[in-house]
Formats: sequence, C-alpha cells, structure tokens
Amino acid sequence: MSFGKTTPILRIFDEEKAREFYVGFLGFKVDWEHRFAEGMPLYMQVSRDGCVLHLSEHHGDCSPGAALRIETDELGAFHQQLHAADYKYAKPGLEEMPWGSKDMTIADPFGNKLTFTNAIST
Repeated sequence: MSFGKTTPILRIFDEEKAREFYVGFLGFKVDWEHRFAEGMPLYMQVSRDGCVLHLSEHHGDCSPGAALRIETDELGAFHQQLHAADYKYAKPGLEEMPWGSKDMTIADPFGNKLTFTNAIST
C-alpha cells in the first residue's frame, strides 16, 4: 500500500492579495487557474519546486485559518530572500523548536498559517 502527495487547499478572498503574497512575496508560480465563468470565484494552483498549493475563493472548499508545514532544506536562504523582498505585511523570524527543527511561520492575508521548516534528522 502507498499513498501519494497531499495538496492542501487554502481559502483566499482577494485574487490580487493572493498573487501579491504567494507569487510576489513567497516566490511561487501560478501553474493554472480556473473559473466556471467570468465573474465566478477563482481556483488556482501555485507551486515552488515540489510544493504545490491550491488556492480557492469558493466558500465550500475549505475554511480560512488553516495551518500547514512545508519542508525545505534551505530555510536560512529562504528567510533571507523573504526579508530582502521587503513585503510590508510580514517580517518572519526563525525559531528553534524543542523537537529539533528550525521553523519560520508566516500568516497569509487570509488567516492561513504556513510554517516552513527544515527537515528533522531521524
């Protein structure tokens, strides 16, 4: 038995703010987007390397305030990149966790919490 990748769906409320945060600040790229018709809510996929996220304006897809962890082997470099971006709504810090990882948590404009973490050696 095996399981595949997980793709979280995060609730968004404003397409412009979502693009500013996920693409402009975090450095994700838009892979595709979908609307059932003009003026309908947006559903889109963004990715950066192996991390894939779905962002949805549809109220029934998910609830705001989700929390997720994203592993990276370059947390320090990513932290520096984010600070160099000078995004006025977030200045994330690095935190040593008691279980051995180093984490950087950032809230998106919609109340979702993304924690970027280095892999824990086992």
